[in-house]
Amino acid sequence: MELCVPPHPCVTRTNSSSSHLLNPSPRIFLPTTHHPLVSISRRNMQKSTICSSASSTIKALDSPMDTVRDRIGSVKRVTNETNVVVELNLDGVGSPDSTTGIPFLDHMLDQLASHGLFDVHVKAVGDTHIDDHHTNEDVGLAIGTALLNALGDRKGINRFGDFTAPLDEALVHVALDLSGRPHLSYDLQIPTERVGTYDTQLVEHFFQSMVNTSGMTLHIRQLAGKNSHHIIEATFKAFARALRQAVEYDPRRRGTVPSSKGVLSRS
Repeated sequence: MELCVPPHPCVTRTNSSSSHLLNPSPRIFLPTTHHPLVSISRRNMQKSTICSSASSTIKALDSPMDTVRDRIGSVKRVTNETNVVVELNLDGVGSPDSTTGIPFLDHMLDQLASHGLFDVHVKAVGDTHIDDHHTNEDVGLAIGTALLNALGDRKGINRFGDFTAPLDEALVHVALDLSGRPHLSYDLQIPTERVGTYDTQLVEHFFQSMVNTSGMTLHIRQLAGKNSHHIIEATFKAFARALRQAVEYDPRRRGTVPSSKGVLSRS
């Protein structure tokens, strides 16, 4: 019998029934759930698994992401020309809910929510019976302020974002830096003066307003495109994806400010 382990009471011996074998050797079957050595081995494996799980949990808790709540900025801006309310959740699910009185701007804000995975809720009433200028501007100002408030001290974020978005024949590149220093470089060649009732000059004015209050460096560059709607929509989609990159957390930073100065503030 070739076995070093003493047999367990539940071990069953069986002999070969073949008569021509000169030295039939008994075979031993060890039920894996009863033998003490097997049980010890299983307990050790379970302990190892538990320790491994605990280590993973501890490691996960070290990440800044586990201690961060949703970053939400809320703004109410009231002037003699407009009344604007904005709520922006940077850690949302892409929920759009915008009613500005400017249908095309609502459509663009929906792109910001959907492609940035931000919850963008905007309610605005303005003097659109004159034109869309004041409402468009104040919505941009309010969204920029909400972004500033939601970002807080900007600890742990990527800070930079870069994305190029195609929409049929249009191709637009957006690069941005949440530096605290407002700057806009804008290079779109929109061929028509209007898309629907929306004055296409207001695209630049929207982004300039948002840059001024958020403290963002923003570069927008058209690489291709002939259709005005496509060019503008590709711009908002590229901006949404670039902003999403910039506000997301970099786990290697462990919650530190992404600046050699140690601070990112609105200047």
